[in-house]
Amino acid sequence: MAKGKKISVQGTEVTILYSKQDDYISLTDLARYKDSSHTDTIIQNWLRNRNTIELLGIWEHLYNPDFKPIEFEGFKKQAGLNSFVLTPKRWIEATNAIGITSKQGRYGGTFAHKDIALEFASWISIEFKLYLLKEFQRLKEDESDRNKLEWNFQRTLAKVNYHIHTDAIKENLIPDELSKAQASLIYANEADVLNMALFGKTAKQRREENPEKSGNIRDYASIEQLVVLSNMESTNALLIHQGLSQPERLLQLNQMAIAQMKSLIKHRKGLEKLNN
Repeated sequence: MAKGKKISVQGTEVTILYSKQDDYISLTDLARYKDSSHTDTIIQNWLRNRNTIELLGIWEHLYNPDFKPIEFEGFKKQAGLNSFVLTPKRWIEATNAIGITSKQGRYGGTFAHKDIALEFASWISIEFKLYLLKEFQRLKEDESDRNKLEWNFQRTLAKVNYHIHTDAIKENLIPDELSKAQASLIYANEADVLNMALFGKTAKQRREENPEKSGNIRDYASIEQLVVLSNMESTNALLIHQGLSQPERLLQLNQMAIAQMKSLIKHRKGLEKLNN
């Protein structure tokens, strides 16, 4: 799990961890809302419930191809008996479960996929679950708005540099006698110089490889790729003014794209480590 954030739910601080697959919510923090002194006991009492075991089993069957159904059936038969005790660790190790996980360190405790965590919150208090859901949705909406803003900013920056790029093409590569149709072919061709340098394929190749996707190749670019694309447009305009041939510019732009992408990805990973 990469990083964590906290939300406040009726005065209780709840940790959300992000993984590549989905969001996980701290059951330890949710249990703290009921009794901060006995969080482990509260979680174990919930796990002893037959309905809980069935819920966990169904979830794992849906999302976990490595789930062990035989071990699950054994727990299911024992659920509800006075002698039955089940801890998160025992459940995870016996069934190879992924819906619940235990974590050490800064964001330590027992975590569960949001689907499961919301059910646990319902078991604690229906009112508490509704407030948790409201704050969780607010967090996701804020993140979505922030990501859209960041992505749109980079798209705008790329568009500004695109005009610098096309002006350089017009001034240096398009003779006056060409028709508008002929000129458009040169624009498209120069756009593919950037596409090849950054994405390793032309717009046409991308369409042929992904016929189900609409839009152009740049609509699916990452933030880092858009940053590099913006830089490349300015650089290509300069190289055009300097009179370099297209093959020469392609090689220089490709080297530039590789170096800048490595730097940006390294920087991003460094920030992620700081946030963990």
